[in-house]
Amino acid sequence: MAAAVDDETAWALLATERRAFADALDPLTPEQWATPSLCEGWTVRDVVAHTMVGPTTSMAAAMRAMALSGFRFDRANQRMAAARAGLPTDELVATLRERADSRFVPPGGTWVMPLTDLFVHRLDCLEPLGTTTDRPLDPWPVMLDFLVSRKARLAFVGRGLPSLTYATTDVDWSGGTGPRVEGPAEALALAIMRRGVRLDELAGPGSGALAAWARR
Repeated sequence: MAAAVDDETAWALLATERRAFADALDPLTPEQWATPSLCEGWTVRDVVAHTMVGPTTSMAAAMRAMALSGFRFDRANQRMAAARAGLPTDELVATLRERADSRFVPPGGTWVMPLTDLFVHRLDCLEPLGTTTDRPLDPWPVMLDFLVSRKARLAFVGRGLPSLTYATTDVDWSGGTGPRVEGPAEALALAIMRRGVRLDELAGPGSGALAAWARR
């Protein structure tokens, strides 16, 4: 379990990491922006547009999109992301910096949701490009606590996450109960989010169950 993080520290971290993500996006070529991301059906451009939904959406606009989408969170998210995906890439990057301090959260949510969204989607964009950001790994425990919790089932992790003991090998974190699966924090998070990459970095008696679930 991760150590507690106070709200001000968490929001400051999110702002810093949004700006770092913008720095990583700056040098991308048009071809790289059009590269398929780890999110099925979405290019790198689409995913970056998605990360801007929260920082550029009012609560009223979010509720309107929810109503138009039959109050399905995933559909509302796709609707709002599509509306931003046509913007020039330099505008997307500039907005990511300008709105880095945004504290928007979905109704009933907390800062851990936009923080997890950013960290996972950053990997969704950069992994297919073979690019890394060399960002600190210290924030991952609080996000992994969230990903293995019931709260993450609504919009982050699908139902049926295997009952395992999840543990990281590069930061001090573990959670859950059952056969042990361990690996780097990023690889573990990607598997929990059902991204079928970096599964070869997982080990332990529970690794096969998690890999099979991630590939489904």
